[in-house]
Amino acid sequence: MMTRTDPSSCLNRLLISELTSRVEPAISDFAREIADSFSVQPLAILFYGSQSRALQTDGLLDFYVIFVQAEDLPGNRELQAANRILPPNVIYRESQTERGKLRAKIALLTLAQFQQRATFQALDTTIWARFCQPVRMVWVQGPRAADALLGVVHDCVVTAAEWAALLGPSQGTAVEFWHHLFKRTYAAELRVEKQNRSTKLLQGREGRYKALLEAAWVEAGIPYRTLEGTPRLSPQLPAGLKEKAVRRWEKISRYGKGLNFLRLLKAAFTFEGGVDYLLWKIERHTGQAITVSAFERKHPLLALPMLLWRFRKLRHSAG
Repeated sequence: MMTRTDPSSCLNRLLISELTSRVEPAISDFAREIADSFSVQPLAILFYGSQSRALQTDGLLDFYVIFVQAEDLPGNRELQAANRILPPNVIYRESQTERGKLRAKIALLTLAQFQQRATFQALDTTIWARFCQPVRMVWVQGPRAADALLGVVHDCVVTAAEWAALLGPSQGTAVEFWHHLFKRTYAAELRVEKQNRSTKLLQGREGRYKALLEAAWVEAGIPYRTLEGTPRLSPQLPAGLKEKAVRRWEKISRYGKGLNFLRLLKAAFTFEGGVDYLLWKIERHTGQAITVSAFERKHPLLALPMLLWRFRKLRHSAG
C-alpha cells in the first residue's frame, strides 16, 4: 500500500521537485541564520507566499518554522502557551546581506499543529489553503524531517483537491476548480483580497495546478473523467455528497472568520519584532523613516497611537 511519503507517487514526485527547487542564495542564508538563532533547532523552514512564487527578495518574505514541540518554540512560557491555544505565534526578523536588507514575517508551529491543520477534518483552513500553493523547503534538519514535512505538504494538497471537487462545478477546467476553492478560502479567512486574486495565483502556473489536482484526486480516491476533446474534468461523486460538503463548509467558514479575528487580536500582544515591522511598513508607504525611542520599542502597545499619528503626518506631508 502506498504511503503518503512514498517518493515514487506521482503527487510526491511533483512536490519533491517543487520543495527542493532553487531559491536565491540570500534567502537560503537568511533561513539558516534564522534556524541558528533559536535555542532549540527547528525541524524545517518553509518559504511560501507571493515572494516565493516570484522568487524575489525585495518584499516581505513569508517563512513557516516548524518545531518538534511547543516547549522548543522561542519566547517565555506565556508565549508558548499562546501558541498552544491559538497557533501560530508570529515574529519579525531582518538580515543585512549583499543584496540589501531582507525582511521576514515568521510563523511558528509544532509539527503536530502543522499536521492537524493539513487534514480534511480540520476546521482551520489557513494551513492547507496556503501549502497547496508553491512552497520551498529552504532549510531542513535532515532526511527524516524532510520526509515529515513532505508528508504534511502532501496532505495539504490532497485536502485542497478534495474540497475543490466538493465545492467546485460538476465539470470544469482544473483552473476553474482551484479558482472556486481559493475564492471560498479567502472568504472563510476574512482576508481582504482583490477580486482577481485567485486569477493571479493561478496565472502562468496552470500546468502545475492541473497536474496536482489530478494526482491528488487519484490519491484521495476521487474518480474523475476528462470530457472528450476538451480540458474539462468531471469528478464522479456520490449523490448528495456535494450538498453535505457545502453544509460542512458553512461551519468551517463561520469558525474561520472568528478564528482569524482572534488571531489579529493575539498578534497585537505577541508579535515579536512588531515595531520593526510597523516601521518598515511606514517607510515603504511614505518613503520616509521614523525613529523610535527605547520606551516605544519596549512598550509597542502604549506607543502605537503616537506611531500611527506620526504615520498620518508623514502621509499627509508626502501627498
